[in-house]
Amino acid sequence: MENKAKPNGSATLSYNGKSLELPVFSGEIGPDVIDIRKLYAETGMFTYDPGFTSTASCESQITYIDGDKGTLLYRGYPIDQLAENSNFIEVCYLLLHGELPSANQFETFDWTIRRHSMLHDQFDQFFRGFRRDAHPMAIMVGTVGALSAFYHDSTDINDPEARTIASHRMIAKMPTIAARAFKYAIGQPFITPRNELDYAANFLRQCFAVPAEDYKSNEVLAKAMDKIFILHADHEQNASTSTVRLAGSSGANPFACIAAGIASLWGPAHGGANEAALNMLNEIGSVDKIPEYVKRAKDKNDPFRLMGFGHRVYKNYDPRAKVMRETCHEVLDVLGVRNDPTLQVAMELERIALEDDYFVEKKLYPNIDFYSGITLKAMGFPTEMFTVLFALARTVGWIAQWSEMLEDPSQKIGRPRQLFTGAASRDYVDLSRR
Repeated sequence: MENKAKPNGSATLSYNGKSLELPVFSGEIGPDVIDIRKLYAETGMFTYDPGFTSTASCESQITYIDGDKGTLLYRGYPIDQLAENSNFIEVCYLLLHGELPSANQFETFDWTIRRHSMLHDQFDQFFRGFRRDAHPMAIMVGTVGALSAFYHDSTDINDPEARTIASHRMIAKMPTIAARAFKYAIGQPFITPRNELDYAANFLRQCFAVPAEDYKSNEVLAKAMDKIFILHADHEQNASTSTVRLAGSSGANPFACIAAGIASLWGPAHGGANEAALNMLNEIGSVDKIPEYVKRAKDKNDPFRLMGFGHRVYKNYDPRAKVMRETCHEVLDVLGVRNDPTLQVAMELERIALEDDYFVEKKLYPNIDFYSGITLKAMGFPTEMFTVLFALARTVGWIAQWSEMLEDPSQKIGRPRQLFTGAASRDYVDLSRR
């Protein structure tokens, strides 16, 4: 990756009568950054930024977010345009290569992904080592990390061809692994992928077909699945992406790095948010109880929070939620499941959140986790699978970020520092004297 940060003057830091000039850099869009790489060497001080919310940890050319304006760009393309006009495989190519593919490039890339979806025959033995009631994300963390034991010919991170092969393998095989995690949990036989099916339709078939009866994907459902994949493909330097980059900075193989990202994504504050949102809907239970829970949500002293509303980054409407809302209603209509009690609660909560002054003023709009959770439930996925589908979609983003990091000439092993407040140096006291 060619570094494209542009010098834009300097900032002055003054402390204890001393001043330090720190370079300022500008990107293509977004806030400028103050370069503090020499701060410790020059002053003996660190910066303090828990959660790294004001820290640019890297230079990237992949994804841009403007939370105030509700903007999300993949390689410069607005997310709503991609979701409406593109498909997931094309978006994968875009994230990996920086440009949309030509017709020939798309055909070759699509052919490659379709024909690498099978797993090594011995790989299936891994699944049988897990309990049947294991959380699918536990299975994903273990099995994805184990890919390096089967495809060690593509673990040389210094070989561009090996990195490409590993990238293609993970994009192609992740739906197969995810579908197997689902099938294993419900006690059904694994379904082999089919090369003639597109990415989303192939995944749905692997999830819902059985040996006794094949599954033919509804066009609306397959399109909805494809949009869910597109909307979740990347989201800048979030917790899981930062985890992948941090693991990758040590020189770890790509499969281990993606497994680390999956582990980070598992948390309810991150990838588990859509599962948490649906669990909240189940807790509410019925439409008549909504006023009680809305009242609790408005009470600062009540620990209850409405999951799936508002967003840490987007201060206005989540641009992905706008697309997902339309998709959600299309799925509900084609499946005819609007009478489901949980979905009725969801629809009423949506109406309140879009009209109630409290929610509007605080900009607590339904986010993508709210709508994707409803959609996936309607399609027949249990809540435990929601985060798995998130990981499946986000794999290409993680890979693109990992590859970019390795190609960045300024890349170093990650090493955050700390503000130490523990005990100072002290002498050991023998047990008999304590």
